[in-house]
Amino acid sequence: MKAAAVDYVRARSLEEALDLLATPGVESLVMAGGQSLVAMMNLRIAAPERVIDIARLRELGEVVEDDDAVTFGACVTHAAIEDGRFADPSRGLMAKAAQTLAYRAIRTRGTLGGSLALADPAAEWPVVLAALGAQAVLRGRGGQRRVPCGDFVTGIFETRLADDEIVEAVRIPKLSGEARWGYVKLARKAGEFALALAVAVVDPVREYRAVVLGAAEGAPLPLGETSRLLGEGRCERTAARAAIAADLDAATARHIAPFRRGLHAVAALRAIEEAQR
Repeated sequence: MKAAAVDYVRARSLEEALDLLATPGVESLVMAGGQSLVAMMNLRIAAPERVIDIARLRELGEVVEDDDAVTFGACVTHAAIEDGRFADPSRGLMAKAAQTLAYRAIRTRGTLGGSLALADPAAEWPVVLAALGAQAVLRGRGGQRRVPCGDFVTGIFETRLADDEIVEAVRIPKLSGEARWGYVKLARKAGEFALALAVAVVDPVREYRAVVLGAAEGAPLPLGETSRLLGEGRCERTAARAAIAADLDAATARHIAPFRRGLHAVAALRAIEEAQR
């Protein structure tokens, strides 16, 4: 199956892209790498009247470092992060996540902002960015606003992005030299979407800690009790298992099947142990 006829426009500036997106009576979708959108269009899952290509906008491919954070333009590719072409605020976590994302051919085109905006529940970046305490920088014709990545995804393919907004960048706080992290993705084979995904981050200097699950039947799932335990110091396996179980019990709205729940518990425990090495 192929995509329905569509009006394709390559935007020459972010302002032009926003104007096109806000055109009354025209259903438009924004495309960066197109690694998800084109497939959805070919399957007729998505059938926009207009596709606005922002992949070549220079300002969306820039990376800016300041004292506290690194801001990645939305069109920075997975491969660029994997290859370490820019300053890394995550001390290796982002590169590790990028390596597990699909296949190299996809990583050379797919983008950080595109993955976040799509909000596939099994995708890597929404979980990693939530665990790092990052902020999504959104741009509309009325100006710019920031939303914590932990709050940005609201459900399966659902976000706080308004119809006339574009993800402009992602601002990621720098981890300190004492920070540790764990990243565990469980999938049937390399390159596939996760069956379970867990990210644990602890930074004693910033008094920051987070354990977040992905592929959890909705938005990234923060494990509050487990995060608290991780922040208190080295936690034993028995205590960690109990905290993970309590957090999963509390997520009653997720309707996670028993088999998948077991995978999530294993992934979370391994991520915690990795963060404590």
